[in-house]
Amino acid sequence: MSDSLSNSIPELVQQLADQLLAKKLIISTAESCTGGWVSQSLTALAGSSVWFDTGFVTYSNEAKQRLLSVPAAIFDSDGPGAVSEATVLAMTAGAIQNSRANLAVAVSGIAGPDGGSEEKPVGTVWIAWQWESKSLARCFHFSGDRESVRRATVLAALDGCLLLVD
Repeated sequence: MSDSLSNSIPELVQQLADQLLAKKLIISTAESCTGGWVSQSLTALAGSSVWFDTGFVTYSNEAKQRLLSVPAAIFDSDGPGAVSEATVLAMTAGAIQNSRANLAVAVSGIAGPDGGSEEKPVGTVWIAWQWESKSLARCFHFSGDRESVRRATVLAALDGCLLLVD
């Protein structure tokens, strides 16, 4: 992924901020593999306190359960695991439930360089978005190094927010 794409993060944030303000929405994030990068990107824009409420960085499975009420069964050996549709959908629901937000985005993935498997290789990232009764989750397979996977995840998360509220 080229550095020119990283320049689009502020542009996406501005577009999202305009939509959130116009629709009087408040956003919350629930992040794992991005470690707060989505929240940081949103709050880099001056005035974001009007439309940004909370960023949950829940890197561990225990934190996902404790802070976002992700069901423990998801992490059982026969469950879908941390990098799954079930996890990110539960994360968005938990982010909304535990904040004053009415829109949430959640990310969980394997940024690398280690941690992948044949079933879920490095670069596998699930992202979910929730607004009112609308929820959507999508699996992505990003390539590149850890930084590239994380940057691509942030871009996809912001782009999905825009698509949901547009």
